[in-house]
Amino acid sequence: MLQVSNLHAYYGKSHVLHGVDMQVNAGEIVALLGRNGSGRSTTAKAIMGLVDCQGSVLWKGKESLGRKAYEIAHLGIGYVPENRDIFPKLTVHQNLLLGQKGNGKGARWTFDDMYKMFPRLKEREHNEAGVLSGGEQQMLTLCRTLMGDPDLIIIDEPTEGLAPKIVELVAEYLMELRKRGISVLLIEQKLTIAMKISDRCLVMGHGSIVFEGTPDALRANSDIRKEWLEV
Repeated sequence: MLQVSNLHAYYGKSHVLHGVDMQVNAGEIVALLGRNGSGRSTTAKAIMGLVDCQGSVLWKGKESLGRKAYEIAHLGIGYVPENRDIFPKLTVHQNLLLGQKGNGKGARWTFDDMYKMFPRLKEREHNEAGVLSGGEQQMLTLCRTLMGDPDLIIIDEPTEGLAPKIVELVAEYLMELRKRGISVLLIEQKLTIAMKISDRCLVMGHGSIVFEGTPDALRANSDIRKEWLEV
């Protein structure tokens, strides 16, 4: 579904990505791993048209590089940034409504789905999003993105700062996406979660992909883990 080739990205004169090659297939969870500053978040932003870049990003066989971020979103790619970006003065329900495309008819996800998956959001349905806890805001951001019915969702550090119980909920949630035919590009630091639920693992270092393989292959490769993942 997604094919990234020779992707270079820049922040002003700073050259951040150096020829990234990767792909995400239909119904697949791909974990993009690496230390802070390795280029993981920049890769997501480049795919979404949020940074200056060169190369190729094919979405379902068609070039998306050069399009505006909202155009890319309408093609069927959802993006959950690490800073959550909720609308704090709007209610939980209003935040979800903003994520919905059109009238929502025929979408794989409904309000009932969101509230069933995360009952806490149902309890807080009419509360302003700004008063939610960090974990609840993360749930809301994920659900709001899903209301747009994407075929691929890019999630940047969804478990950052969350309690272990909520981390497990997020993992179950991502596996449910796969069951419903939605591909996931998971940007994560927690190896236990990423390797538990992903089909393939990519490791980034200094703006390039330095490893690609199954979770089992990454577990067996202590050199890659030690050099690029372990602090």
